[in-house]
Amino acid sequence: MAFLAGSARANTLPGLPAGCLGVQGALAAGQTGRVARDTLAEWRAHGQALLRDRFRQAVQVGDLPVGADPEKIARYVMTIANGVAVQAAGGATCEDLQQVADAALQNWPPA
Repeated sequence: MAFLAGSARANTLPGLPAGCLGVQGALAAGQTGRVARDTLAEWRAHGQALLRDRFRQAVQVGDLPVGADPEKIARYVMTIANGVAVQAAGGATCEDLQQVADAALQNWPPA
Protein backbone atom coordinates (compact mmCIF):
# COMPACT_ATOMS: atom_id res chain seq x y z
CA MET A 1 0.00 0.00 0.00
CA ALA A 2 1.42 3.33 -1.09
CA PHE A 3 0.22 5.05 2.10
CA LEU A 4 2.40 2.93 4.37
CA ALA A 5 5.40 3.07 2.03
CA GLY A 6 5.02 6.85 1.96
CA SER A 7 4.85 6.90 5.74
CA ALA A 8 8.12 4.99 5.94
CA ARG A 9 9.80 7.47 3.59
CA ALA A 10 8.27 10.63 5.09
CA ASN A 11 9.28 9.69 8.63
CA THR A 12 12.91 9.05 7.69
CA LEU A 13 13.75 11.91 5.30
CA PRO A 14 17.47 12.76 5.42
CA GLY A 15 18.29 16.04 7.09
CA LEU A 16 14.97 16.26 8.95
CA PRO A 17 13.93 15.08 12.42
CA ALA A 18 12.71 11.48 12.29
CA GLY A 19 9.16 10.64 13.26
CA CYS A 20 6.02 12.77 13.18
CA LEU A 21 5.07 15.68 15.41
CA GLY A 22 1.40 14.96 14.68
CA VAL A 23 1.76 11.48 16.14
CA GLN A 24 4.11 12.13 19.03
CA GLY A 25 3.43 15.76 19.88
CA ALA A 26 1.67 16.26 23.20
CA LEU A 27 0.86 12.58 23.77
CA ALA A 28 2.29 12.73 27.27
CA ALA A 29 1.29 16.32 27.97
CA GLY A 30 -0.45 17.16 31.20
CA GLN A 31 -3.40 19.47 31.61
CA THR A 32 -1.43 22.44 30.26
CA GLY A 33 -0.93 20.61 26.96
CA ARG A 34 -4.53 19.50 26.58
CA VAL A 35 -5.36 21.89 23.74
CA ALA A 36 -2.38 20.69 21.71
CA ARG A 37 -3.14 17.04 22.52
CA ASP A 38 -6.79 17.42 21.49
CA THR A 39 -5.91 19.31 18.31
CA LEU A 40 -3.46 16.62 17.23
CA ALA A 41 -5.96 13.87 18.10
CA GLU A 42 -8.54 15.57 15.88
CA TRP A 43 -5.98 15.85 13.09
CA ARG A 44 -5.18 12.12 13.33
CA ALA A 45 -8.90 11.24 13.43
CA HIS A 46 -9.48 13.33 10.30
CA GLY A 47 -6.75 11.40 8.47
CA GLN A 48 -8.32 8.13 9.56
CA ALA A 49 -11.74 9.31 8.35
CA LEU A 50 -10.27 10.14 4.94
CA LEU A 51 -8.82 6.63 4.70
CA ARG A 52 -12.12 5.11 5.82
CA ASP A 53 -13.96 7.01 3.09
CA ARG A 54 -11.45 5.85 0.49
CA PHE A 55 -11.83 2.25 1.65
CA ARG A 56 -15.63 2.57 1.40
CA GLN A 57 -15.16 3.64 -2.19
CA ALA A 58 -12.81 0.69 -2.74
CA VAL A 59 -15.53 -1.70 -1.52
CA GLN A 60 -18.07 -0.08 -3.85
CA VAL A 61 -15.87 -0.49 -6.94
CA GLY A 62 -14.67 -3.98 -6.05
CA ASP A 63 -11.09 -3.18 -5.05
CA LEU A 64 -11.91 -4.55 -1.58
CA PRO A 65 -14.29 -7.44 -0.91
CA VAL A 66 -17.94 -6.72 -0.09
CA GLY A 67 -17.52 -7.89 3.52
CA ALA A 68 -14.53 -5.63 4.22
CA ASP A 69 -14.96 -3.19 7.11
CA PRO A 70 -13.61 0.22 5.98
CA GLU A 71 -13.57 1.62 9.53
CA LYS A 72 -11.57 -1.32 10.87
CA ILE A 73 -9.15 -1.27 7.94
CA ALA A 74 -8.61 2.50 8.30
CA ARG A 75 -7.87 2.12 12.03
CA TYR A 76 -5.48 -0.75 11.28
CA VAL A 77 -3.58 1.25 8.65
CA MET A 78 -3.39 4.36 10.85
CA THR A 79 -2.16 2.29 13.79
CA ILE A 80 0.65 0.89 11.62
CA ALA A 81 1.47 4.36 10.24
CA ASN A 82 1.57 5.86 13.74
CA GLY A 83 3.84 3.05 14.88
CA VAL A 84 6.09 3.72 11.90
CA ALA A 85 6.50 7.31 13.13
CA VAL A 86 7.40 6.14 16.63
CA GLN A 87 9.87 3.58 15.30
CA ALA A 88 11.47 6.19 13.01
CA ALA A 89 11.94 8.55 15.96
CA GLY A 90 13.66 5.67 17.74
CA GLY A 91 16.17 5.19 14.92
CA ALA A 92 14.55 2.68 12.55
CA THR A 93 15.64 3.10 8.94
CA CYS A 94 13.38 3.53 5.95
CA GLU A 95 14.24 -0.02 4.90
CA ASP A 96 13.27 -1.33 8.36
CA LEU A 97 9.96 0.49 8.16
CA GLN A 98 9.26 -0.66 4.61
CA GLN A 99 9.53 -4.22 5.92
CA VAL A 100 6.88 -3.35 8.52
CA ALA A 101 4.64 -1.96 5.76
CA ASP A 102 5.16 -5.13 3.72
CA ALA A 103 4.30 -7.31 6.73
CA ALA A 104 1.13 -5.28 7.37
CA LEU A 105 0.00 -5.93 3.81
CA GLN A 106 0.15 -9.67 4.41
CA ASN A 107 -3.03 -9.14 6.46
CA TRP A 108 -4.73 -7.15 3.70
CA PRO A 109 -8.12 -8.44 2.54
CA PRO A 110 -8.11 -9.91 -0.98
CA ALA A 111 -10.03 -8.08 -3.70
